[in-house]
Amino acid sequence: MDVFLQQLINGVTLGSIYGLIAIGYTMVFGIIGMVNFAHGDVFMLSAFIALMILLALTELLGVGSLAVAFVLAMFAAMALTSLWNYVIERVAYRRLRGSFRLAPLISAIGMSIFLSNLVYVLQGPRNKALPPLFNDVIRLTEGGGYDVTFSYKQALTIGVTAALLAGFWLLVRKTSFGRAQRACEQDARMAALLGVDVDRTISLTFVIGAALAAVAGSLYVVYYGVINSSDGFVPGVKAFTAAVLGGVGSLPGAVLGGLLIGLVETFWAAYFSSDYKDVAAFAILVVTLIFMPSGLFGRPDVEKV
Repeated sequence: MDVFLQQLINGVTLGSIYGLIAIGYTMVFGIIGMVNFAHGDVFMLSAFIALMILLALTELLGVGSLAVAFVLAMFAAMALTSLWNYVIERVAYRRLRGSFRLAPLISAIGMSIFLSNLVYVLQGPRNKALPPLFNDVIRLTEGGGYDVTFSYKQALTIGVTAALLAGFWLLVRKTSFGRAQRACEQDARMAALLGVDVDRTISLTFVIGAALAAVAGSLYVVYYGVINSSDGFVPGVKAFTAAVLGGVGSLPGAVLGGLLIGLVETFWAAYFSSDYKDVAAFAILVVTLIFMPSGLFGRPDVEKV
């Protein structure tokens, strides 16, 4: 039981990170029907930005409070990554929006390769480590040969994710931007005829998706303490899997899909073999799509005529 509880905590923590990244996939696909395969590398770039700013604040500027340093680094990563994703949308995607369906997909893959190689050239192939942060733990159970712990890093990850998801849900459901976003998702041409600035709405969607990915990147580098230029691909693919599993276009589905992928990974690694945890996660996706092609919360695709 202790092992189960510990892996449950680990799985929810990992799934929270996947869920934050998955929202970027599901929002972009919901509005323009394009899979932004560069989103995983945007997440990796944000993690590097957060790491460099954290190191600069703690080691060069001597900021004593780790909480203050983390908040400053996270907001800086959100701002810089959002600006970068805005430029990507304007340069690589906007001109191809009305083109044939493969054109923006190829552009997204090219942007993914560009970002991963840019960071590789600037940072090198080695892992970049961060000094341990928030390493204190709360012992939930003691004795019996196995202690169940809940670290401050895990509490930070789950708490920040829950707060952001609640805020983003209110943004989508209760604000004029959210109404414009949902209108573009249903029919972008009709939304434009009714006065919605479609280009602005899509650009802001890319900006918000990048900001959430930057939060995930900041939490990721604090949680694991290390980042590599190749770390955008696997988390990105798993977050995309989470978005598909939950139903592409569904915000609750993206979050639930991320939690499911995180839980499957951690439980499989604990009870079976860590070598096949990725296989188990993708197998769950395949089984779900066989019986529920639209995902857990997705809506069937209706062709507009």
